Amino acid sequence: MSALGWSELDILLVSGDAYVDHPSFGIPLLGRLLLKAGYRVGIIAQPRWDSPEDIRRLGRPRLFCGIGAGCLDSMLSHYTAFRKIRRDDAYTPGGVSGARPNRASIVYTNLVRAAFPGLFVVLGGIEASLRRAAHYDFWSDSLRRSLLFDSKADLLMYGMGERGIVELARRLAAGEDVVGIAGTASISKEPGDAELLPSYEAMQSDKTLLLTATLAIEAQVHRGTGRLAQDHGGRYVVMEPPPAPLSESEMDDLYSLPFTRAAHPSYREPIPALEMVRWSVTAVRGCGGGCSFCSLALHQGRRLSSRSAASIIREVTGMTKQPGWSGTVSDIGGPTANLWQGACAIDAKGCRRASCLAPALCPQLRLQQREYLSLLRDVRALPGVRHVGIGSGIRYDAALSDPVFVDGLIGEFVSGHLKLAPEHTVGHVLAAMRKSDFRLFERFCDIFTARSKALGKEQYIVPYIISAFPGCTMDDMQQLAAWFQRQGWRPQQVQCFIPTPGTVATAMFYAGCDLDGRPLYVARSDREREDQHAVLFPRDAGRRPGPPPPPANNKNPRRRR
Repeated sequence: MSALGWSELDILLVSGDAYVDHPSFGIPLLGRLLLKAGYRVGIIAQPRWDSPEDIRRLGRPRLFCGIGAGCLDSMLSHYTAFRKIRRDDAYTPGGVSGARPNRASIVYTNLVRAAFPGLFVVLGGIEASLRRAAHYDFWSDSLRRSLLFDSKADLLMYGMGERGIVELARRLAAGEDVVGIAGTASISKEPGDAELLPSYEAMQSDKTLLLTATLAIEAQVHRGTGRLAQDHGGRYVVMEPPPAPLSESEMDDLYSLPFTRAAHPSYREPIPALEMVRWSVTAVRGCGGGCSFCSLALHQGRRLSSRSAASIIREVTGMTKQPGWSGTVSDIGGPTANLWQGACAIDAKGCRRASCLAPALCPQLRLQQREYLSLLRDVRALPGVRHVGIGSGIRYDAALSDPVFVDGLIGEFVSGHLKLAPEHTVGHVLAAMRKSDFRLFERFCDIFTARSKALGKEQYIVPYIISAFPGCTMDDMQQLAAWFQRQGWRPQQVQCFIPTPGTVATAMFYAGCDLDGRPLYVARSDREREDQHAVLFPRDAGRRPGPPPPPANNKNPRRRR
């Protein structure tokens, strides 16, 4: 601050993650954006929570403090699917667990209140997005109120926060009212003209109402319209409509900011999460999949925002000149790589589909997969680039709509392993997940095997699987295990379903009913969940290994814990 000539900050940002100056990390990205907008910004990363001393280090900011728990919900960062404490944290130096508190948004807000009484506080990030309304909390096995009530923050910002945080800074600097900013939630004595969701109290007596509310919130995000309100004992959390997705030019401008792609120099140990994404490029945001278990439905949303090919090429060109460059672009993608430049042919505000991809591809979805293939080839041809990979995975159901793309993908851009997510084999479980027919996955596997053999390449598909999903029985798991046995494969990437806050699948888990309100079997106890998980790993398995596990540096947050 002294070197910059700053006597005070305008905005203080607090993060549950280590400070990594990379566009994959939300707080540094927002910090760069606010700095470009003319504000003096400081970041406190992973402060101690037994004292407000760390929060006070940069002084009281003039406008507000923004708080993010990190790239993951803090409870998910700490506990496994079986509620056991995790031994590592990929977003902390050395991968050491315990650098952030449980329910970090609440703890950090209390620290800011103690350090700077009366300062305006706004919550954001994935933890705030998914807990903005009343929600089921798996780790306490209880229904919890909106995070706004438990944290006592002034405002909550959900979804992607670039538009909202700049507008908030402008309004506070101008002394204007902050109510009504798109993508925010606040507490009010009256709901106004908002559509009323089932109340927190009503959900406690009728669990199915959580699913009703969750589907309404999901629809608000997908369509981008309408205000929602939810009663909590006579006070309402009011959720404004989500912000419009960034345009191509806005995405290009955002990712042109001068990121160093490095961790803060004070850290003595590496940040594992940085090693996973350091040489990756975000090409697209949002995902049309609408999978019921995925937090993207409530955070990034289903509407796609893509960067231009020229912007991506400029970023990779800059990467080749940075220290540590090895010649490999690990990923050009996003939630789903082959949805880059995809768009809906109609106004999404009138769409009633829950997914653009399941149970079948929407005829209004316009994909640009050949253009994506051309982009990958153009990046590979750049001076200093030796390899280009797709680390974020693809949707095989979308890929199958274009054989030219599939052929080029398999022949040129699979580095030994291709990550795909069929998630299960049984039809009714896939329907609850909002996933495509499993026969599409088998068809893709057949094409992949034949094409790889013809090219003389040893390449493998790595399927992601979820066990103990709502509606999944032991018989269903046996069918899933039998499929792997027939292939001669041992599963490598299996995650027991974790009911993360806010998702449709979590509401199904809590309510014990399917998307149509019909009773649903749920493996609820840890014993039931562990038993389902164990079906895929029989001790006496004498089969050949099948696809080898991914390389050690090809980690993924959904790997088997």
